[in-house]
Amino acid sequence: MNRILSFIRDSRAAGAAEFALVLPLFLIFLLGSIDAGRYAWDFNRAAKATQTGARWAVVTDIIPGGDAADSLENYSYAINGITPQGEVVELADFPGVTCTSSGGVASCTCKPGGTCNFSVAVDTAAQEDWNRLVGRMRQIYPAIQSDNVRIDYDWSGLGYSGDPNGPDVAPLTTVSLQNMQFQPLTLLLFGGTIGIPDSAYSLTMEDGDGDFSN
Repeated sequence: MNRILSFIRDSRAAGAAEFALVLPLFLIFLLGSIDAGRYAWDFNRAAKATQTGARWAVVTDIIPGGDAADSLENYSYAINGITPQGEVVELADFPGVTCTSSGGVASCTCKPGGTCNFSVAVDTAAQEDWNRLVGRMRQIYPAIQSDNVRIDYDWSGLGYSGDPNGPDVAPLTTVSLQNMQFQPLTLLLFGGTIGIPDSAYSLTMEDGDGDFSN
């Protein structure tokens, strides 16, 4: 009995035992604080990459149709008899185009509600344009993959049919970044991730020609 009581009263190494109990909570708090900062940093990088992507998209080659004679960049509504020379192209004749990527291969589709008389095919030149845009965004946020990017060309009411100096339409161009994931240190061993909110940024098309932008 005396030995049992002596063992119970023995306080040697009590500090080590208390430290062992507190250490996990301390590490969770420490890593959680670091993760909060990393998450904010990644969120800001994603937003900045999206803004840069939009700027790139409006001053470089328009993607739908690529270099084809009937691409969105080259198509003439006046020559094809859809909209009289000098008039604004109507929404029904330009409902907008959405470009996405699957497995790194870009594709564009005409939005419902109207007719795309121009080509929305993605040829070799258009794929290269897409890759350059994604590559520019990756310079800011390397975790971005091609399939995370989306570009929408929407009717803005700007431009005019038969414009000799550029596309007949000056679409509102929106670059979106979607389905990005954040890997917290606190979940590293368990493989869990946290989604980063989708971001989007819009600018009106400028020249829509070229393969580089500051």
